[in-house]
Amino acid sequence: MDKITVKLIEDKREWEDFLEKHTEVNFLQSWYWGEFHRALGKSIFRTGFYTNKKLIGVMLSIVEPARRGRYLTVPGGPIIDWKNQLLVKAIFMQVKMIAKNEKCVFVRIRPQLIQNDFSKKIFRENNCHTAPMYLHAELTSQLDITKSEEELLLQMRKTTRYEIRKAERLGITIATTKDERQIKSFYDLQLDTAKRQQFIPFSFQFFQEQFKVFLVANQALLYTASFEKKVLAQAFIIFYGNEAVYHYGASTEEGRKYPGAYLLQWEAIKEAKKRSIQRYNFWGVAPVEQKDHRFSGISIFKRGFGGEDVNYLHAQDLIIDSPRYMINFFIEKIRQLIRRV
Repeated sequence: MDKITVKLIEDKREWEDFLEKHTEVNFLQSWYWGEFHRALGKSIFRTGFYTNKKLIGVMLSIVEPARRGRYLTVPGGPIIDWKNQLLVKAIFMQVKMIAKNEKCVFVRIRPQLIQNDFSKKIFRENNCHTAPMYLHAELTSQLDITKSEEELLLQMRKTTRYEIRKAERLGITIATTKDERQIKSFYDLQLDTAKRQQFIPFSFQFFQEQFKVFLVANQALLYTASFEKKVLAQAFIIFYGNEAVYHYGASTEEGRKYPGAYLLQWEAIKEAKKRSIQRYNFWGVAPVEQKDHRFSGISIFKRGFGGEDVNYLHAQDLIIDSPRYMINFFIEKIRQLIRRV
């Protein structure tokens, strides 16, 4: 078997050309996601794995400088052939080396792998443990948008289809913008939504830098649904590769009276189709059976568009510093209980 060599990738085209060949990829391993975290002041590593000078795998890893101890994350990756045991071994050796060099307590990996016996076995055999918290959305609702608009409407829940038509009859308008200055109004709306739905919002810088980075490549739009000059809902949509993602959303009290959010999603889906994107990812949903989950309501809304649940392997932790990791573990377990996630 050919020897695997490892080096950091500094060529954006080389990185993106490799990802284009892998349909399972979303924005989490993109060049732009790395640039976003770099803009926040974090250390990032874009690692390439080669055999005979041919790139066969990539891994974006990010150092998170948390107060409870630095840790390394690998979001939505690495992107490799998981059946190549030599490559899998190289991945874990490399990620462990980066973590130790960066004085990280642990590594948290949420691979772009469906949760099943195969994926669980890989991480179990490489001394990983189920993380107490998620890293990014794991149970997601994804819609195949290669079908015609008529077919997509027909497969929606009857209520969803009705609300879209109602929004159109009422004259609800959907606007899009690439103006990064508008992120401030979206952030303000996020704060209001967070108070109402009891979750902790991200910072203004987090939204602003993310929008700016993906905007450079024409991969982000901010959507606004309005009625009679009143904002009903907003959504931050990322269009990357084969997937469009409803990444963040916010709504007003007025938005609960009118179906603006339904029409907004439908317009975003149509935009993704225009870009020849194959799937629309509504991002995280709560398990169907967990009626008391704080995201149960929004999950019903998302599933109404007719997508299928895709369950990625739960985030896995590779422990570097066991005593300090246990402190982190208990803190996160308590937060999980408090936040009901």
